[in-house]
Amino acid sequence: MAESAISGGRADGPEPGTRRRGAVVAALMLAMALAALDSTIIATAVPQIVGDLGGFSVFSWLFSGYLLAVTVTLPVYGKLSDTFGRKPVLLFGISLFLLGSALCAGAWDMAALIAFRVVQGLGGGAIQGTVQTLAADLYPLEQRPKIQAKLSTVWAVSAVAGPALGGVLAGYADWRWIFLINLPVGALALWLIARHLHDPVRGRGADRPPVDWAGALAVFGCGGVLLTAVVQGGIAWPWLSAPSLALFGTGALLAAATVVIERRAAEPIIPGWVWKRRTIAAVNLALGALGLLMVAPTVFLPTYAQSVLRLGPVAAGFVLSVMTLSWPVSAALSQHVYRRIGFRNTAVVGIGAAALILLSFQLVPYPGAAWQPALIMLLLGAALGLFQLPLIVGVQSTVGWAERGTTTASVLFCRQIGQTVGAALFGAVANGVLSARLGGSADLDSAAREPGAPEVRRAIDAAVDAVYLGAACAAVLALVVLLTVAPRRFPVLKREPEESPQQPQETPQPQAPRAD
Repeated sequence: MAESAISGGRADGPEPGTRRRGAVVAALMLAMALAALDSTIIATAVPQIVGDLGGFSVFSWLFSGYLLAVTVTLPVYGKLSDTFGRKPVLLFGISLFLLGSALCAGAWDMAALIAFRVVQGLGGGAIQGTVQTLAADLYPLEQRPKIQAKLSTVWAVSAVAGPALGGVLAGYADWRWIFLINLPVGALALWLIARHLHDPVRGRGADRPPVDWAGALAVFGCGGVLLTAVVQGGIAWPWLSAPSLALFGTGALLAAATVVIERRAAEPIIPGWVWKRRTIAAVNLALGALGLLMVAPTVFLPTYAQSVLRLGPVAAGFVLSVMTLSWPVSAALSQHVYRRIGFRNTAVVGIGAAALILLSFQLVPYPGAAWQPALIMLLLGAALGLFQLPLIVGVQSTVGWAERGTTTASVLFCRQIGQTVGAALFGAVANGVLSARLGGSADLDSAAREPGAPEVRRAIDAAVDAVYLGAACAAVLALVVLLTVAPRRFPVLKREPEESPQQPQETPQPQAPRAD
């Protein structure tokens, strides 16, 4: 299976096929690096960008616009990759991302830069979903942790190197180079994929299922409106204001229209079986909770480190980055656990440990020392690596080639939705605690600008404690989902043809690796 996905047929010998697969894996890592770096590298360059283009009041849309575009396109690209193949979708996504990068580098004002960031996000959605799907296509079950660990390492390195690289480029060159450096990296990935990756032969013309373009447009519109309401609510306007109510009302109408369209479609963008199969539904919900709890360390810990611990930006970044060091190591080692106790039980151990670790944040004394939250983040990364990778590998192994893109996209979509909702929910929690402690309409942003006062530091400490308590609750929610919804043993397909979808049969999970 792996060889035909690379060379278009049987390789002459194992060595050429191995070289081709290595080239494809390198291309996937380069493509993933584009999307991973883009979410971190721009953060440290915001002052230079605003100083050059203006638009301080709307600069947050540099991040929100990109996130919205990635999130709402994930299910669309997943279905398209199952219909047309992975290669054309990935090539299109990388090309669109590079076009957006070139346009961003030439932006003349903040409005243009935000619009071009959305173009980048439209390509980034194809990259994230299709790369994860190809990782399962290229490797049999027992080898998938290797490629997933490599992709996790890409994210870890990007999380550490991205802010530093962005600061260097903005400070010593020009912020536009942040986008220009994507071009040679993306061009190399395009060349490797075009040369070495070949999809299995698919049906043509009447043999190919129709594309649900109406459903794609409905999913895009509904997701965009609702996510905009969640992202901007309580920030750009009050939750109960006219703009917020109008967006939620419009989103509800579009959601109803989407359900009607998808029920009538022959091949819906979000098919009903995504939620009717227990395994996929459970993984979707569990990883949605993962996105929710990840907001605590990624969004609030840097503010805590700088305001409460009085660390500089570099040291504060290190407190967070240690999580990205233990995560890929734990993910790579998780295969030795789930081969013995199963995918679900391994994930249960991981998320149960994560809940306890998040709760332990309440025990950090005020003001505390930097090693204490750093140790918590190191342990949290190890626990979440044990949780996430078995679920992704397991759910991808329950479907055949023709359903894997849709399944993978649904998992990533739910994780992104969880992260978006978590940012709004925990932001409201943190601001509520600050208002209660400081009085008036104090929020995290205004408090962080005055970190010297002892009462402000204590208020921020209490707010972040409350957020981590909420994150622990999200971990418990994921644990309950796994114990009550997920089957004890995932219905893994031992071998499946690359062409036609299969209904998974209840088969025992592998107890030891086999060579293909």
